[in-house]
Amino acid sequence: MRLEQKPPTKMKWSRVLPPALVGVLLTISAAVAMNTTDQAMFCGSCHSMSEAALTHKRSVHANLACNECHAPHNLIAKIPFKAKEGTRDIFATVTKSIPDLIHPGEETKEVTQENCQRCHGATTSTVVMQSKKFCTDCHRHVPHTPKIPVAKRSAADA
Repeated sequence: MRLEQKPPTKMKWSRVLPPALVGVLLTISAAVAMNTTDQAMFCGSCHSMSEAALTHKRSVHANLACNECHAPHNLIAKIPFKAKEGTRDIFATVTKSIPDLIHPGEETKEVTQENCQRCHGATTSTVVMQSKKFCTDCHRHVPHTPKIPVAKRSAADA
């Protein structure tokens, strides 16, 4: 006796389309969220970063997003870096443990250095950095100038 084989069933669109649409929507949402959280307007919305956002707005790098300098450029490295730094910032804000002067950690300095080199590598290729490890050791206030005294701010800056 011979068993008859059933032909393979075709997958129906009704089973494939919803997960595909969910995947597309999640991808678009993640891209929009990643881009939004890179911007100075988002970063400056927290009290702890309002001064940095203000000074950034007045700098030669004002057209760049904060994370063009402050996060890895590679997306695979950027996602966990942003998650860790964002969590640290949220914790400091919620617990009101924000220092008066925020100093970047070693990992942030290394990321910033890589981004300086990524954009300015042609002009810095002849610079010998024996005495200083990071570009920001000398160019400390790029793109953030020292705090602007309240008396010198315009009403729109407050």
